[in-house]
Amino acid sequence: MSSDSTRYAIYFAPHSDDPLWRFGSGILGYDGATGEEVPQLVPRGLDAEAFRALTEEPRRYAFHATLKAPFRLAEGRTESELIDALVAFAEARPAFTMPRLILTAIGREPAEGAFLALVEARPTPALLDLERALVPAFEPFRAPATEAEIARRRPETLTERQRQYLETYGYPYVLEEFRFHMTLTGRVPRQDVARTEAALALAYAEHVPPGDILVDALALCRQEGPGERFRIVGRAALGAQP
Repeated sequence: MSSDSTRYAIYFAPHSDDPLWRFGSGILGYDGATGEEVPQLVPRGLDAEAFRALTEEPRRYAFHATLKAPFRLAEGRTESELIDALVAFAEARPAFTMPRLILTAIGREPAEGAFLALVEARPTPALLDLERALVPAFEPFRAPATEAEIARRRPETLTERQRQYLETYGYPYVLEEFRFHMTLTGRVPRQDVARTEAALALAYAEHVPPGDILVDALALCRQEGPGERFRIVGRAALGAQP
């Protein structure tokens, strides 16, 4: 049973036994599959207390890549219906692999620094196809965004197309604006970006062996209320295996 403040999101989240999941969850200090904190993996050379603060915001969302951004359920819709729809959607889509991700700074603003995230070295066509099918398919489950939710996206800073997507889908970075990323930090101060990026890159190389990433399931995540952490409440396996 969900309340008006409960939100759902559809993520790519590696399986719990995947080194990539263990690394990302360790960096954040939170396992979104169990809903429990884990000992934080602090990259060498970084201060543990400062790094804990730096990862506070992404920790709330768990380690993931967003495919369908957080939304409240539309009136009359239920979680069980959402799960059933996700299972049916996933069964009709093929699993695929992605090349190893790279660590980089994103959302860089000269005065405010940047976020650090794992991103694709180049777009994966199967991933783009998946996102472009998934976003509109689950619109019937999304309650309209409130004025406050729209304002938090800072529409005055968006392009015209991004504003159109925000109005249509409740999120500006979809379809042609979609960029796969798995966030590891909040915004790092400008003067600390290079040092933090280097430390995280070293930790990533040490903990995640080289190799492709298997995308064979979609994760449904739930946030019980404002400020609560997202937790995986179900996985839907993609149909044909690569």
